[in-house]
Amino acid sequence: MAADYVKACRLTVILYVYVTAVAVSGRLLPLHPYLNGQEKPIAKIYDISKYGILQLGNGLATTPQMGWNSWNFFRCDINEVVIKETADALITAGLAKLGYNYVNIDDCWSEPTRNSEGKMVPDSKAFPSGIKALADYVHSKGLKLGIYSDAGLFTCQVRPGSLKHEYDDATLFASWGIDYLKYDNCFNLGIEPEERYPPMRDALNATGRTIFYSLCEWGVNDPALWAGKIGNSWRTADDIEDTWERFGTPIPLLLAFNMTAIADINDKWAAYAGLVDGTEYRAHFSIWALMKAPLLVGCDVRNMTAETYEILTNEEVIAVDQDPLGVQGRKIHTYGPDGCYQVWAGPLTGQRYVVALWNQCSKPATITAEWAAIGLESSASYSVRDLWKHEFISLNSKTSVSAQVDAHACEMYILAPVTLIHAAA
Repeated sequence: MAADYVKACRLTVILYVYVTAVAVSGRLLPLHPYLNGQEKPIAKIYDISKYGILQLGNGLATTPQMGWNSWNFFRCDINEVVIKETADALITAGLAKLGYNYVNIDDCWSEPTRNSEGKMVPDSKAFPSGIKALADYVHSKGLKLGIYSDAGLFTCQVRPGSLKHEYDDATLFASWGIDYLKYDNCFNLGIEPEERYPPMRDALNATGRTIFYSLCEWGVNDPALWAGKIGNSWRTADDIEDTWERFGTPIPLLLAFNMTAIADINDKWAAYAGLVDGTEYRAHFSIWALMKAPLLVGCDVRNMTAETYEILTNEEVIAVDQDPLGVQGRKIHTYGPDGCYQVWAGPLTGQRYVVALWNQCSKPATITAEWAAIGLESSASYSVRDLWKHEFISLNSKTSVSAQVDAHACEMYILAPVTLIHAAA
């Protein structure tokens, strides 16, 4: 039962290790680039030469997708009441107006077998009104409905998969009014994903309905190298779990690639049994936003704690994730014991930069981000705004920004050139 996972939704973004396909095919970059005095720093550290190129061309994923997904909290314990109440909660809690607009049903929504006509059938007990009626309800709230299938014979929970049924299933999904498809990788017969995933892309396009196509290939065959022309987002790692160790696991896989203009990240921000505390959840949300990850909520939004709500509704952090420049931030400097003092950064619109000081050590530490490491002129002056305190900590900082950072915590800032502030004044 869902209650076995969490009594209250503590932290809730399902940050999928997905990359949104708004930009480039995968290109390997060094993890710790060095500045060359003859090159512009931003071009050296953050390669943006091909950003903004929509490869799939269906008009979606111009910024990372935001919404909710049923799997992390509910597993197979889903039904139409849960989905309707979740849609209602996204509205009443104010999440929808912040951009959390997808309501995505994961595995276990269908009957164990297809019907006599070879079609998928919704579970009659869980979804007695059918998916079309549910989509109509979700749409009436101004939200979008997502569904789940698999590029194999069966889904991971052994419901019918869509392999060799792509056009029939895509047509069915479109007739129901589906807006989003998460497409998994179980029971795939050993067929290469580069062969299995394009048919569903073509089938979805053939319906004439605009459907977000999310590839859940687990990162097995380096989807960053090929998925940009197939899906709107692609998963780059295994499932995330509600532990500190698992939060960081997918990140190195993302750092090896500079591949999208807009989102790229891990599976989910889940809250199971409160194994991670609020400080760590906030760090997780900060890094996911800096890396332009899809923000998909993974808990029961009908029962959010105040702490969860505060994190999920931080408009300044969300704005970093949704920044239209779409350049994925990255780890640009590490030091301290085993490199656990980390500086992350990335460019934003308006000549601004986002900077995160992340302490992965078990004790508090002072972490410093030097302008040169970020890719800025050492003599430049920047205002520094704290995105969690919602205040400027400096209106004229030179050379660096420093902070005392608690164990496993992350401080997050936006730097803006002082010259721009004066010009605006």
